[in-house]
Amino acid sequence: MPREFFRSDRVAAQYQRELAELLRTDFKDPQLGMVTLSDVEVTRDMSLIKAYVSFLGAMETPQKCVKALNLHAPKIRHALSGRIRMRIMPELRFIYDDSIERGMRMEELLGKLGSPSTEGDAEAREETP
Repeated sequence: MPREFFRSDRVAAQYQRELAELLRTDFKDPQLGMVTLSDVEVTRDMSLIKAYVSFLGAMETPQKCVKALNLHAPKIRHALSGRIRMRIMPELRFIYDDSIERGMRMEELLGKLGSPSTEGDAEAREETP
């Protein structure tokens, strides 16, 4: 059975490429630092784009950075409409993606759990004749 590909998924991939390029080149803001676009979702009816972003080197809190991006969303949407030909350009919303921070925290916790038992296992193997 062939795998189904939804148009909204293909459109989301194209929006992600173009939006990442726009954020990298045209909409530089020193307060935001480097904006990383981690994912883009488009609703099935093509009326809304949810862009998940994270920030590196931002001078403000992530919430303020997302608020600033959402204030610039109409200008970004207009620039995006010049790059992608669609009959109707969806509304654009930016959402903070904290998955990188959560992943680093989990790695840290797992490292703390694994370090004492790993050392104890190595010592037990060395003592066994």
